[in-house]
Amino acid sequence: MKKVLLKKITLSNGETLGYREREGGSVPLLLIHGNMTSSKHFDTFLEKADEKYKIYALDLRGFGESTYNTRVEDIRDFAEDVKLFVDKIHLKDFALLGWSLGGGVCLQYAALYPDDCHHLILISSVSTRGYPLYEMDELGRPNVNHRLSTREEVEGDSRIAPMVTAYETKNYPFLRAVWDSLVYVYEKPEEERYQSYLEDMTTQRNLADIYYSLNSFNLSNDHNGLKEGSNEVQKIHIPVLILYGDKDYVITQKMTREITVDLGEFGTYVELNKCGHSPLVDALDQVLHQMNHFLNEKEG
Repeated sequence: MKKVLLKKITLSNGETLGYREREGGSVPLLLIHGNMTSSKHFDTFLEKADEKYKIYALDLRGFGESTYNTRVEDIRDFAEDVKLFVDKIHLKDFALLGWSLGGGVCLQYAALYPDDCHHLILISSVSTRGYPLYEMDELGRPNVNHRLSTREEVEGDSRIAPMVTAYETKNYPFLRAVWDSLVYVYEKPEEERYQSYLEDMTTQRNLADIYYSLNSFNLSNDHNGLKEGSNEVQKIHIPVLILYGDKDYVITQKMTREITVDLGEFGTYVELNKCGHSPLVDALDQVLHQMNHFLNEKEG
């Protein structure tokens, strides 16, 4: 098994980002994690991915080992952090992989810097049109007639405020219950690894800011119910693999269809069998197989 080193690097914007680097390999691959996680959650991926890959797994600003000196206002902030990181370590001609929130960051990156990476892999990604956040009615159902719009509304939301409290109090049973009901619907990590994931979740310092940013994210050419699209998606002209679990309770089929429609000829959709919102646990072999086939097209 290749050795994985935990490192830190300070960017020109004053943020210090933690990242994991797997030794060896010659095919560069950069991994971007999702919400409520960090590069820690890519541990099994780093253990099992083909040794030909030179893998970097980044902690986004406000997660894991990274600082959170300046609050994010937009997913673009994360993409610009990634650009500073890429340039600082002189990473070139690489593939980019993003899970959930990380998928949105990768899409934004590919739109801003279309010549940096050659392939993009999205795993259970947020839509090119964002992740809508609606007010909950008295029965606990989303009120689609009232989409949250301000940071204050998001911070006070009945789903987000308890999560922030759970982070602050390190309420691991509460966090486990959330993940067991929404994310780990097929398989669960072995106990010691699961506990390490729960502990890692509490390093996040920007939960409400993430939901606020995802709610307004829109790279499409359509209005997403909150704001007009930037149509930056048309700047993405590299092959994109869209992996989606058949039982994902976090990302909807509608969001995934939006990605495929907006990417057009550049997107390739593949459904993962018996898989929820954590393909890294439910379907890692499927993910690695699809990724290898996808990236081998370039090598071929």
